[in-house]
Amino acid sequence: MSAPKPARALFTDFKVFSGTANPGLTQAICDHLECPVGVAMIQKFADGETHLQIQENVRGADVFVVQPTCSPVDTHLIELLLMLDAFKRASAERITAVIPYYGYARQDRKDRPRMPISAKLVASLLERAGANRVLAVDLHAAQIQGFFDIPVDHLFAAPVLVEHFENRFQRGELIVVSPDAGGVERARSFAKRLHAPLAIIDKRRTDANVAEVMNIIGDVRGKHCLMVDDLVDTAGTLVKGVEALLEAGAKSVAACASHAVLSGPALERIKESPLTELVVTDSIPCHPEAAKIGKIRVMSIASLLARGIRSIHEGGSISTLFM
Repeated sequence: MSAPKPARALFTDFKVFSGTANPGLTQAICDHLECPVGVAMIQKFADGETHLQIQENVRGADVFVVQPTCSPVDTHLIELLLMLDAFKRASAERITAVIPYYGYARQDRKDRPRMPISAKLVASLLERAGANRVLAVDLHAAQIQGFFDIPVDHLFAAPVLVEHFENRFQRGELIVVSPDAGGVERARSFAKRLHAPLAIIDKRRTDANVAEVMNIIGDVRGKHCLMVDDLVDTAGTLVKGVEALLEAGAKSVAACASHAVLSGPALERIKESPLTELVVTDSIPCHPEAAKIGKIRVMSIASLLARGIRSIHEGGSISTLFM
């Protein structure tokens, strides 16, 4: 049997461009890829309208646009849509939207009357604007991939986060905790990698950004707990979970999340809570005040995204990057 042929570039060139949401992450990705960040001018008219121009030739190129749709979500989403449209009209051969954080992902179903399915609407907008494929990290709900009629590569930050906690606890000391039933699959994958058992917090949400902890499924007494979630927004769920676990006899509680939204009272809540550590990624630029708390550690996913971009460009498999 002949040896498999190495992956080859499908396009004559590839270019990586950045929106204004997280230029530091884009630069780090390009450092791994050993390529420059593409040149684009993004400005504002006096009334706040976005003015954008791509300032280099992209005709026939394989283009990757890195833009998390983080706060201010609507501004960064519109900016991403305008960039996709500009590349399409500039005759780029293929356009990949690299979205480290997918805004509106929490609105993925109609669970109350007269509500939009916002995650689906955003998917439709991205396709209509010109995206040929999407590279995303830790979508809030995996089924969002099905909202697209174009290929979606869904990467997980878990390998980056797990690496931080490996070998920090002796076998039998650690238990991984899902903060709600919806995150069980994510927490289970962490537990498997860390050779730890799994517990679940039965959480009842009374309103948006308001959660009430009811009870804990699993024995956490005498264990070091690691709460695993995809994002931390106002930190209400996180802090209530920490308190519930300690009341149930846990020795300590640390947490990790892919996306550090950290809005509203989040930083103050984390600072005042008995949480020992919160580990997040740089999918979203971390709040400048976060470093002052001393409990928040940021891990980079630049290498993960760079490998994903290279695999897509070369036509290779990215399944090795999946959990």
